[in-house]
Order: sequence, then C-alpha cells, then structure tokens
Amino acid sequence: MGIAICEVGPRDGLQNEARILEPRTRAELVRRLTDTGLRHLEVASFVKPERVPQMAGAEEVVATLEPREGVVYSGLALNERGYERLAATGLEEVHYSVSATDEFGRRNANATTEESVAAAAAIVARAHADGRRANVTISVAFGCPFEGRVDPGRVLELAGRLAAAGVDEIVVADTIGVGVPRQVRTLVEGTVGRGPAVGVHLHNTRNTGFANAYAALQAGADVLDSSVGGAGGCPFAPKATGNIATEDLVYLLEGEGVETGVDLDALIRVAAWLEGELGRELPGQLHRAGPFP
Repeated sequence: MGIAICEVGPRDGLQNEARILEPRTRAELVRRLTDTGLRHLEVASFVKPERVPQMAGAEEVVATLEPREGVVYSGLALNERGYERLAATGLEEVHYSVSATDEFGRRNANATTEESVAAAAAIVARAHADGRRANVTISVAFGCPFEGRVDPGRVLELAGRLAAAGVDEIVVADTIGVGVPRQVRTLVEGTVGRGPAVGVHLHNTRNTGFANAYAALQAGADVLDSSVGGAGGCPFAPKATGNIATEDLVYLLEGEGVETGVDLDALIRVAAWLEGELGRELPGQLHRAGPFP
C-alpha cells in the first residue's frame, strides 16, 4: 500500500488568501517545501491577475526555481492561453480542471463542462506533443455550491472520457469539502484501472478530509493533494476552506506504514513560517501539536 503526495500549497493554498504574497516569497515557499523532501509541487496558476491577484507573476515564480533531481514542478492552466504561458516557462507538467457541473464551470473558468472537456483534450494533445505530462482534475466531483449533489455516475463518465483523451492523471476533487469516505471509495474504485493514475484532492471544510484521505489510500488512489498548514480555498466556491494539511497527512500516512520521504519536523517549520508570512493562524493541527513521540 503506497501513495504519493502532491503539494498544492503554493497554488491552491494561496489563491484565496487575503494577504497577497509576492512572487519571490511564493518561490521561497516552494524552495522550503522541496527541502522537506516533497517531490511533486504545484507552484503556480496561469490565470489572469485581475481574476486571481494572489497568482500574479506566475512566470516570475517559475523563473526563480532551481531544478532538482527527482522533483516535478507543475502549474495550473485554465484554458489554452494559460497553457501557452505555462509552456513558455518550461514547466514539465500542466494541470487543467473540468467542472462536474456547468454552473461551477462558468463561474470558475467561464466554460461549461462540455466546453472544458473539449479544451482538456486539446491541452492534453498539445502537452504530449511538447513532451509534457498533462493531469486533469474533475472539480466539484462530490458536490457543487450552486447545483448541489453531483451524481457519481456523471463523474465516472467524465473520467472515462478523460482517460480516452490520454490524460496522465485524473484527479477527483472535493472542491468544497462535502464528501464522505463512501463517496471517495466509489469514485476512486470506479476510476482505477482506466489507464491514468488516480489522484484525490480534498478540502477539510466539514472535517471529513482525513477520513476521506484514508479511504482514498485504501481504495487504491495513486496521489493525494495537500497544502502545507491546511491553507487553501477557491475564490469561486462560497464557504470553501482549506485543503487537508500536508504535515497532518504525512503523520497519518507514516503512522499507517506508508513511506513518504518527507522530513516531518522540517515541514512543521515551513507551516509555522507560512503563518508568519500570511499573518494568520493556519487550520492544520500538527504544526501546533507537534509530532509524537
């Protein structure tokens, strides 16, 4: 039983914060996180600054990063223009998002689900032609703030179409933190075996995030997204709170016998540093309680 961690703090963790961090500070966050042993980090979003000012200067963030052996830096693109910006930076992996509901898709990326699926296929094809991995997230896969409950059959149908488009990883996302373990098992088990790796992106809005992470581990997921300190939230999803905290997740996984390669003490120090930069207490618990023993 094993699973990888994708650290999304520098992107999802910061995109909804009241205090906007400069590109050099965001690059310093990436450096500190990489020093802990994390090997897959989502470092930027190539979105219009007027829509998400917290992500302004994505190119500057990437230009500051030093390549490291065995470390993958990825970025989020909301459309083909965003992909072009990402490709110009040399990042080796693109992340794209397809909404499971039309209304969330319109508000988040100004596109319906069908429009996003078509764009995903185009971006995947371009990325592969460029020698780049392409991962696609199915957002609001567990529930939508505007349309309510989402039929798991719809999510699995989208997963099948994305697998057919050749994506390298399909991520099912509990964007607003409404999911429970039963739903996680259904979506992960229904996506595993279609070809791509399977990831799960969880928010801890209703305190089910870590139970869901454990369910994903048991169901055979390949990757779990998390954010240092539990920072996070979506500017276009009302009441969405932070991602599951990376340090809390590492504690859980290692207690279950999953080797993460992460220095937990160093990661706790990064969470404390980020609290200082953001000027607020982050919701993660381990960086306050400390590891045991």
